[in-house]
Amino acid sequence: MSILVKDGLVVTQNWKREVLKGDVLIENGRIANVGHAKARPDEVIDASGCIVMPGLINCHTHVAMSLMRSIADDVKLDKFLDKTFAIDAKRTPEDVAVGATLGCLEMARSGTTTFVDMYYSEDAIAKSVEEVGLRGYLGWTVLDEKLTTQTGKPIKNCENFIRSHSGRPLIKPLVALQGVYVCSDETLMEGKELAAKEKTFCHYHLSETRFEVYEYQKQKGKRPVEHLAEIGFLSKGDLAAHSVWLTINEVRALARAGVNVAHCPTSNMKLASGGVSPLPEMFQEGVNVSLGTDGCSSNNTLDMFLEMKFASLMHKAHRWDAAALPAQKCLDMATVDAAKCIGADKELGSIEPGKKADLIILDCEVPSMVPTRPDNVVANLVYASPSHAVRDSIVDGKFVLRDRKIVNLDETKFLKKAEAAADQLLAKAK
Repeated sequence: MSILVKDGLVVTQNWKREVLKGDVLIENGRIANVGHAKARPDEVIDASGCIVMPGLINCHTHVAMSLMRSIADDVKLDKFLDKTFAIDAKRTPEDVAVGATLGCLEMARSGTTTFVDMYYSEDAIAKSVEEVGLRGYLGWTVLDEKLTTQTGKPIKNCENFIRSHSGRPLIKPLVALQGVYVCSDETLMEGKELAAKEKTFCHYHLSETRFEVYEYQKQKGKRPVEHLAEIGFLSKGDLAAHSVWLTINEVRALARAGVNVAHCPTSNMKLASGGVSPLPEMFQEGVNVSLGTDGCSSNNTLDMFLEMKFASLMHKAHRWDAAALPAQKCLDMATVDAAKCIGADKELGSIEPGKKADLIILDCEVPSMVPTRPDNVVANLVYASPSHAVRDSIVDGKFVLRDRKIVNLDETKFLKKAEAAADQLLAKAK
């Protein structure tokens, strides 16, 4: 199957960061040519008046929590956690699957083609990912057995999930360690060993809040990153979410170990629990940083265009420097840098021949995207919040969203199901 996406404004995100007026040829799920393709494709897609760009990569979320959207707003962290955990404890694999499908639909409509997830019942989530047609890097949550509500041992559940889902085209299983506050050193090292054995990576929450860091310091005598470095846990290719309350020495420790970071500015601002992640210092020390939305209970949306905008504005305001986090860097963090974070930079993150055909098409003929030109297109993508302009989404060379319609399921029927499932879940928690 070949598709020619014709006459678009192509934001390639290649090493030159070229913006081209031309075509993208897709053959057998991969990008075959970029520029002016001379081909006789099976299908031609008119992209005139549109931006063609790599699909966005959300490097940290809890997609099934989409069913818990707006359950605990405008409260301090302790009350937020109490209400969230109370509802979360009542969940079934069935409503986890409904929540995951709901989140995947939101991401498909707002330009995300790949996401990294941390939750339990990831087997149910994997079915939702495949049904909608997105690409999921899915981590079964691991924590100490005495602290979990999971049936069985979490590390074993994770191992079983990895082994049963390896090799699927749209699913990459990984090890998701909840965080140092519920993972002993033994659990952390078991997770690291499992990831190495299964040739995947570890994803975990790290230094998200000041309270978390100070409490851990009381217990261990060291800050989290300091202790993790000391016991040999930090590994090249890890993906640490949040990473807010850090010293410069901890930033350097992450850089030395080759740990990537998923920055979640909206969630961190909304919960007001951790301050501002030291991104300029991370960049200076060589830490690779991506963006994540976190879950819908702490963010309310999975919109990565908004995440880029909030990331830039947060750091501009905090540093009193309008150039602190420019638009191009934000776009990098949501595409090429994100692909590197998940070990997929040779396959995803840019529109280049040989890479997987994960791309999106945005309609520029909407008021908020006029004018769009080659010289302002990146700024418009980051600052104009254009998720509403996403017209088409293609993953692995197949349409997930086409002409603003979800391709693989009846969205209207499903949304009624999701509304009912959310009502039932909230009723259980009362």
